[in-house]
Amino acid sequence: MSQDVERVYTVNLGKVLLSPDNQRAKRAVNMIKEFARHHMKIEQVKLEEDVSHLLWAKGIRHPPRKIRVRMTKTDEGYVLVSIYEGEEESIKEEEKKVESEVAAKPEAAKPEAAKPEAAKPEAAKPEPKAEPEPKAEPEPKAKPEPKAKPEPKAKPEPKAKPEPKAKPEPKAKPDDVPEFFKKKNEEKKTKSKSKD
Repeated sequence: MSQDVERVYTVNLGKVLLSPDNQRAKRAVNMIKEFARHHMKIEQVKLEEDVSHLLWAKGIRHPPRKIRVRMTKTDEGYVLVSIYEGEEESIKEEEKKVESEVAAKPEAAKPEAAKPEAAKPEAAKPEPKAEPEPKAEPEPKAKPEPKAKPEPKAKPEPKAKPEPKAKPEPKAKPDDVPEFFKKKNEEKKTKSKSKD
């Protein structure tokens, strides 16, 4: 095994949902290891941290339904499972190279100016985008209506202020005790003095 064998797989983890919800991420890890053993024909399987983080990102109850991985047979005799991002990265790198070449060669872009007649329909596309803008104009008409709503909210506040003024008045009256209670208190005082 002087050469590393590398393969890219999409592992379907849909059956994880059949296990109890508090065991799903653990089951997803085991399913990936089983998949690697079956397809790479080696018993020892190791997952990279990134794969584990991806499986556990939403917690134990919500692992992803599928995952794209790169499985590599190493000289040490185990399979290393890592996240596969090769296609996406290479596409982005190619787009950046093309953009940088166009920006670096403005002279080359001028002769192509005759060809971008196909690009003129692209310029026509922004014109229909201008049409939805008038549709956005009626929306500001609806905005003044919420401004009118805060005005009634200000009216109940003055009503609430006079009510606390009325409450202190009853607090001042508790000094007035009915005569019935005064007589009872006097009788109790006299009885207690006579006993002493």
